[in-house]
Amino acid sequence: MQAVAIENGAVGARVKALRDSMGLSLRDLAERSGVSAPMLSQVERGETSPTLAVAGRIASGLDLTLSQLLRLDEAEHVIVVRDGEGRTRVRSGHRFEELTPPLPGQRADVSRHRLDPGAATGGPSDPPLHEPGARETALVLSGELTLVVDGDDRGLAAGDTVTFDADLPHHFENRGAEPAEFVAVVAAGLRRS
Repeated sequence: MQAVAIENGAVGARVKALRDSMGLSLRDLAERSGVSAPMLSQVERGETSPTLAVAGRIASGLDLTLSQLLRLDEAEHVIVVRDGEGRTRVRSGHRFEELTPPLPGQRADVSRHRLDPGAATGGPSDPPLHEPGARETALVLSGELTLVVDGDDRGLAAGDTVTFDADLPHHFENRGAEPAEFVAVVAAGLRRS
């Protein structure tokens, strides 16, 4: 029985982009997938099309299913989330709206937060909510916030941006008298450099 090859030239570019976004070398992906580095290089350059079995192993090495790697389960390539249509939760003076649609293989999430005076996104004893290697970047839209990362306080004002290792215990507090708003982007599973 002959192996079936995937005839999609975009697969190689997608594999390279995903590998780069995860901070993996060809050798790293080879170890994770069981596919040789030379074969991965040929796939990425579009010199060869992987069989379904090889593509499945590459997908596994990228923490994806084969369908996610080949984008078989994506109905649309552009998804608009209108103002107020994100998934919203409210807890103790903290309004949290997820703005990123739940897509397979999503490597970053965007959310909008509003903290009432005296409110916080969590507490000092809460465990980290993000996977190892995750990074978070937050932009303060209005008000003043305090970011507490691993017990260290950082004051932030409107217009300030902060990036930190999100796998450490952290939370935002509004110690001011006015509501504060910020947008956060969490990129999952990045390696520390």
